Amino acid sequence: MEREFYQRLCEIQREEGQVLTEEPLSSHTTFRIGGPAEYFCIPRTVEQLSAVIDACREYQKEYYILGNGSNVLAADEGCKGVVIQLFQNWNEIRIEGTTLYARSGALLVKAAHQAAKKGLSGLEFASGIPGTIGGGLVMNAGAYGGEMKDVVQKVLVLKENGVQQWYSKEELELGYRTSRIAREHDIVLEAVLELNKGDREAIEARMQELKEARTGKQPLEYPSAGSTFKRPEGYFAGKLIMDAGLRGYQTGGAQVSEKHCGFVINRGGATARDVMSLVSHVQKEVYRQFGVNLELEVKLLGHP
Repeated sequence: MEREFYQRLCEIQREEGQVLTEEPLSSHTTFRIGGPAEYFCIPRTVEQLSAVIDACREYQKEYYILGNGSNVLAADEGCKGVVIQLFQNWNEIRIEGTTLYARSGALLVKAAHQAAKKGLSGLEFASGIPGTIGGGLVMNAGAYGGEMKDVVQKVLVLKENGVQQWYSKEELELGYRTSRIAREHDIVLEAVLELNKGDREAIEARMQELKEARTGKQPLEYPSAGSTFKRPEGYFAGKLIMDAGLRGYQTGGAQVSEKHCGFVINRGGATARDVMSLVSHVQKEVYRQFGVNLELEVKLLGHP
């Protein structure tokens, strides 16, 4: 059965190197943590993606969609089933007038810089977010006062029943780190963003300003998954953690960043168990001291 399933995946992908077995997820996540994926597929087309998902259903295999792995914690044991990476094979961007068209694997950073070169404003906030267009839309990524909902016009998704469907901005139901896409388990295929004409030098100056702010305040020198917790209503997660006396708190190789307490970092050799143990302690302490529940923003892959 396993051999038959593997052969099916290879037939779908066709090209050598597009189906991997026991591929370490630590190589595909910004946390640099995670054991092997049973199968790791890198489709090039929507047809290949759909066929891989159909095969997973036929053989009763779980599947997971992975972009740049920037908001993910993968289990130390890895995960059974198929990890489907929509990243480098899905990174095309084109700009016509003030409209930016991008496939789901295009990096937000790349989109922001290409827009800036064309003198288009609106994506400055995303110039330091390490995720992809697809991942950014699933969670309505945002930073420094901007969010994906501010620029998205429409999105093409692949629904669980295999149907492709366009959603308008209103239909996406984008909220704080949530969307209809996430709730309905859709897969982003491509997106259309509407930007504004602006002054290229001013746009690039703003992006440089944000870069300096991130470098000064965020622990970019260490592997992490970005902000670990969602912002609790009326509070800031990082300040709550700092006020709880947890700055620099460490479990194994995982540590609450001393530079920004909203980040859990991999100091070296951290495991998913280290991270989850630390996260649990932080949640308990913040709730004990302030009565506030901290909800994970990081997505779990497998069972850390």
